[in-house]
Amino acid sequence: MAVFDLPLEELKKYTGRNPKPADFDQYWERALNEMNSTDPRVELVPADFVNPVAECYDLFYTGVKGARIHAKLLKPRDITEPTPAILHFHGYSGNSGDWHNHLAYAASGFTVAAMDCRGQGGLSEDRGGVFGNTLEGHIIRGLDDPNPDNLLFRDIFLDTTMLARIVMDMPFVDKNRVGAMGGSQGGGLTIACAALVPEIKKLAPCYPFLSDYKRVWEMDLAKDAYVELTQYFRNFDPLHLREEEVFTKLGYIDIQHLADRIRGEVLMATALMDTVCPPSSQFAAYNKIKSKKNMIIYPDFGHEYLPKFEDLKYQFMLGL
Repeated sequence: MAVFDLPLEELKKYTGRNPKPADFDQYWERALNEMNSTDPRVELVPADFVNPVAECYDLFYTGVKGARIHAKLLKPRDITEPTPAILHFHGYSGNSGDWHNHLAYAASGFTVAAMDCRGQGGLSEDRGGVFGNTLEGHIIRGLDDPNPDNLLFRDIFLDTTMLARIVMDMPFVDKNRVGAMGGSQGGGLTIACAALVPEIKKLAPCYPFLSDYKRVWEMDLAKDAYVELTQYFRNFDPLHLREEEVFTKLGYIDIQHLADRIRGEVLMATALMDTVCPPSSQFAAYNKIKSKKNMIIYPDFGHEYLPKFEDLKYQFMLGL
């Protein structure tokens, strides 16, 4: 097997390179307090997509800083008791996908909520409002703002958290049977959401993004999904005089530092030839998870479709 990252036995022990800010816990306590004080003003609008399996709605709610966030909501038809629920998060710059993509879970009795990330390819708003550059990417949005509370992914993490709370409060949902899933950015958001809402019972992240930024940069893999790290240094700190400061600030939105808060059972997929989200960055988060967990490893695959994982994930979620 070809290896471009650490050998597998070292990956299983790897605990990350990116600094964790000293006030990390206070940062997220403050963030959650802001979210909890935000009136979500939930709105359900019947969707045009009609099918025999589920009632479909466009769900809108207000996230932190006033942005209106959109999610697709599928409620199984003819239910007689509260259902389990699935939260689905999409890849970077994408959207919640077609309604059809979520019907398998709805047909199996799950309420499904699929969120559009603010400012990406769906209907959710990006209200802006930061000091400094907004060069292309969302990882670096707010990096030059004196207030780290203005990092954009902080707000996106909170959007996932607000969605989880809204779904758990729905009268037709069993709040004790909620799972989360997604790949790449969706995998990172799955980990963040389950960390900030530890009541989530099961989570299935696939090759998660948004982890161990400094490791990615040191591997010369700050390209593709992480290219904005390279662009940032080339444009705003070409001599790397602020390197430690930059990576420490990114530590606020590094999912590896949230991972030890997870209490749900984890099924994670990692591909050892992934040059988009390198395996060591994924293991940095996985190795910090303290709850019951299992990693499915694909030695010959990269950041791509992973055969059988969708089936494994489906059967895993049936146990909610």
